[in-house]
Amino acid sequence: MSTLNKITPCLWFDTRAEEAANFYVGLFDNSRILRVRRFGPGGPRPADMVLTVDFEIDGQQITALNGGPEFTFSEAVSLQVICDSQEESDHFWAALGEGGQESQCGWLKDRFGFSWQVFPAELDDLLDDPDPARAERAMRSMLSMTRIDLPEVRRAMDRA
Repeated sequence: MSTLNKITPCLWFDTRAEEAANFYVGLFDNSRILRVRRFGPGGPRPADMVLTVDFEIDGQQITALNGGPEFTFSEAVSLQVICDSQEESDHFWAALGEGGQESQCGWLKDRFGFSWQVFPAELDDLLDDPDPARAERAMRSMLSMTRIDLPEVRRAMDRA
């Protein structure tokens, strides 16, 4: 198999790499499992246990690795889901957050403990408003949120 991307994120799981890859592939359009590798006999984990899963979500190649319990995810690394609308953002927020943990400013951890940033693309335009006072009000509003709520950010921008 040829490599699709020169740089591919690798997500380290204890034992749930295949479950996570299947969840992500089922959630995003233009997604698929590319390859599943298994441990062989005499390896550090049981023979036939999934070693890696190469997959694409929305065209981005990712590898999931069952590396063991030594390392866990932190918010220092996340994937961004930049959405076309509030409705799409709400959809991914709910789906990725189910069984996980909400944070702030559109960040959440999914059921596997991996961090995501979910927000509508329009948020960038609101935060970059040419009027510095409006942009500051948008930023303060966003910083007070868990799930990004564009109508609320707009209302905050318009308050004098």
